[in-house]
Amino acid sequence: MYYPDLETRAKKNLLPGVYARTFWGDKLMLAVVNLEADAVIPEHSHPHEQGGIVLEGELEFNIAGEIRMLHSGDIYIIPGDVVHSVKVGPAAARVMDIFVPVREEYK
Repeated sequence: MYYPDLETRAKKNLLPGVYARTFWGDKLMLAVVNLEADAVIPEHSHPHEQGGIVLEGELEFNIAGEIRMLHSGDIYIIPGDVVHSVKVGPAAARVMDIFVPVREEYK
């Protein structure tokens, strides 16, 4: 499927207040992630490399102890196995994540 439709893709609830629509090929995965205001993604790590861009909103990222407030247009890169977490600001946010390799549990 070369042109999947974002709006008709089923949502996956990843955590309370966090859901994603995922799209994948053989080696990479895209995830458009919606985060409700004040949602929290607790510290975690995974073997997948992760990169992304903030599409809407404001988020506090903590990547390996380095904390930054990210806004629309900001980009982040998280190497595999690096501990990271996210706190959403007072308004909802949206990001697009890229994972390599594909996260099978998100299909």
